[in-house]
Amino acid sequence: MTNRFLGVRRAVLAAGSVALLGLVAGCGSSSSDGTSSAPRTESGSATSSATDAPTGASGVPTDAVSNSLTPSAPPASASATRCHTSELSASVGRNNPGAGQENFPVVLTNESHRTCTLYGYPGTAFVDASGKQLGPDPERSAAKPETVKLAPGGSAWAGLSFANPEISGAGTATPAALVVTPPDEEDPLKVTWKGGAVPVSGDESSVRLIPFSPGTGA
Repeated sequence: MTNRFLGVRRAVLAAGSVALLGLVAGCGSSSSDGTSSAPRTESGSATSSATDAPTGASGVPTDAVSNSLTPSAPPASASATRCHTSELSASVGRNNPGAGQENFPVVLTNESHRTCTLYGYPGTAFVDASGKQLGPDPERSAAKPETVKLAPGGSAWAGLSFANPEISGAGTATPAALVVTPPDEEDPLKVTWKGGAVPVSGDESSVRLIPFSPGTGA
């Protein structure tokens, strides 16, 4: 009798263990179709996948084609008071070379009778006498733009630089002009280029820009 009781008790305990395992397994997260749901972050959104857009060192999303940093939107106040092309004149300051680099300030001056602002980078392109662009589009630096306020007659400059072609070995051309488009504007200004040959092809043909700062960069 004692041996029979022990056998029955073992069978009952074994059955209870199987039922408990089934209950624990049933507590896992699943969707209505029986598939497991994606893991969640503390905010409640699914965790990032490997296909998320890449970011630069500062965490700002990068452009998939040029890999240049995408600038943030200008402050609302800057958008409301921005300088228009018709209010500006453009010039290119004197080269300030150093460490194999050619560095030119691209200057915009407020010719109007009101105070206006610039925020970000100019659009720039080297062109030949027929207006055809020479070389690739410039790359923008990771520097954070600032809103520059221009009183009548005031100026702001953006740095344009490239490796000296004689050192880098890049293919060159001598532009007739530099086309400069103020931030958020469509109409460009054209400046006669007097800086000599510029890189237009090869691995070292990149031209770089830094955003506007107050003054002329002289």
